[in-house]
Amino acid sequence: MIDSKELDHNFKYEVAAETGGINITKCFACGTCTASCPVREIDETYNPRKIIRMILLGMRDRVLKSDFIWLCSTCCTCDDRCPQNVELTKIMMALKNIAVKEGYIHPFFRGQARIISTFGRLNIIEDFDNKKREKLGLPPIKKIFEEVKKLLKNMRIKEKI
Repeated sequence: MIDSKELDHNFKYEVAAETGGINITKCFACGTCTASCPVREIDETYNPRKIIRMILLGMRDRVLKSDFIWLCSTCCTCDDRCPQNVELTKIMMALKNIAVKEGYIHPFFRGQARIISTFGRLNIIEDFDNKKREKLGLPPIKKIFEEVKKLLKNMRIKEKI
């Protein structure tokens, strides 16, 4: 049951104002996004059409606190097939941006952010990796990218995670 007192009728406009969210109101709920979604094939509860509907209804907190916005694989299949050019992949990115600004960050992404802020990269490079590269005649990979660490420090990422 939806309590109308909990709805934020400006949420769709907030999403539309965020980079990538401009086409949110074009959706007429045909379901092509959901039928096309590879995540939906793995998890039947994942429903992109429902997420859009929740946005349009103004279910702000429920959408931003949802795991669903973090599950989008950004494969763009929905974008390719959408008859209204809603660009759901961009909308999902807009939702993630809004969620992060509000302090809602999925635990998985918090872990990734910690690794990146520590090493300047997501994949940790060990001596073993560079020895394999050397045997193949490839140059070594830096273990730590100071440039990325500095950028994240300037963005105050650690404070957000």
